[in-house]
Amino acid sequence: MRPPILRRLFRRVASATACGLLALLAAHPVPAVAAPAAPAAAGLQQVTGFGSNPGSLQMFAYTPDNVPAGAPLVVALHGCTQSANAYYTNSGWTKYADLWGFDVVFPQTTSANNPLSCFSWFDQAESTRGRGEAASVVQMVEYAKQTYGSDGRRVFVTGLSAGGGMTADLLAAYPDVFAGGSVASGLPAQCATSQAAAPGCQTGPQKLTPAQWGDKVRASYPGWTGPWPRVAIWQGTSDYTVYPANATALRDQWTDVWGIGQTPSSTGSLPGNTTRSVYDDASGQPAVETFLVSGMGHGLPVNPGPGGEQCGSTAAYFLNTICSAYHTGVFWGLDKDAPGSGDGLPAPAGLKVTGVTDSSASLAWNAVGGAASYAVYRDGAKVTTTASTSFTDTGLTAGTSYRYTVASVGSSGAAGPGSSAVTATTSGGTAPANCFTATNYAHVTAGRAHTSGGHAYANGSEQDMGLYNVFVTHALRESPAGHFVIADSGCQAGSS
Repeated sequence: MRPPILRRLFRRVASATACGLLALLAAHPVPAVAAPAAPAAAGLQQVTGFGSNPGSLQMFAYTPDNVPAGAPLVVALHGCTQSANAYYTNSGWTKYADLWGFDVVFPQTTSANNPLSCFSWFDQAESTRGRGEAASVVQMVEYAKQTYGSDGRRVFVTGLSAGGGMTADLLAAYPDVFAGGSVASGLPAQCATSQAAAPGCQTGPQKLTPAQWGDKVRASYPGWTGPWPRVAIWQGTSDYTVYPANATALRDQWTDVWGIGQTPSSTGSLPGNTTRSVYDDASGQPAVETFLVSGMGHGLPVNPGPGGEQCGSTAAYFLNTICSAYHTGVFWGLDKDAPGSGDGLPAPAGLKVTGVTDSSASLAWNAVGGAASYAVYRDGAKVTTTASTSFTDTGLTAGTSYRYTVASVGSSGAAGPGSSAVTATTSGGTAPANCFTATNYAHVTAGRAHTSGGHAYANGSEQDMGLYNVFVTHALRESPAGHFVIADSGCQAGSS
């Protein structure tokens, strides 16, 4: 990996005009450095002197040599008892940094800050704007922007467990810094404001309304009205360290901030027994996505292997189910939004679903001048490249929703930014929407919900239905099969 001064110079030179090259060299003389016999392989490197560091954190970075200036930046926060190196080694983020072209910063806390090396998501002296660990992380972002040339409009943060709790706090406190986030087995922003309150959040956060959860975000940076970060939420349904109710609270919190409802725009199945629910904003773009991994305990989902959607390695709290880094990166648009890709061509407009059968979906879109072809993506993975402005995807599952985007491909073969997404739902299947009105006890008995910590939770959506007893009644809507959402208003006839 290049020394920081050389690296900064290389990136700026790469984007400079020929007439400005000499001025750039004169303004930034390069110290004498012995040239290596071959390019050094990128690896995890510690960075010092990144700022005043009020939170006493350590900064590590992975900066692939071929990443240009203006690339995205991902900040990845480890969990308790972990280190930056563990996250670098096992999480899978470095694979996509190499493939898609972005830098990764790995902040690290130590036992000097917390006996278990946890980020202090529960301490307002550390987790709020301008203070402590949160401020240290933002100083690392500023260092990356200045030193690596990272695009300040495309900075993302992700974290596991305590790192996930700090991720939510950072998104709330610094929506002007982070364009998106991903919380894995974590906590809603400002769930606890003292260490004594932290265990209560882990086993069952406060029973607040979406608006009350959203108020915690709005109070973290008063006066900010948007844009808000786009948030992915990862949770195992068998997590007994950070209970699944936290995923529901996170979903409620960020959908409320976005001003959208808590009923998903679409749901679908992913590998690893994972159910993805998508909550679109007013323009039809995904603002919040939840990924519920059935049967998974406490940890970050990974899926070792050479496939394009596989990543990471298994270790303590890195669980072999699904590659969360891949699906999170697709949600953020890292897979097809690199600067200059697609020879500068714009995203195709007018993408629409023109027809479906029980095994196919047909699409059409507007032509883009100068495009050599178009890449079609299903659920973030490329399924074809075609010279036409229409495509029929075949071999699909009946009664299933699929999300599509299209990107222009330039003469160099590089794909540009993706279009707005559309959802196609194949016909047929055996999962019509059914409604069931019953007590929480009856829902659990019938297999539509389950219990945890004395509360009932809807299967699939993990929505908190309240106390597990015969006095609380809810209507649940089932769609697709086995996925239930609370539908107390608008759920018509039911049975129990």
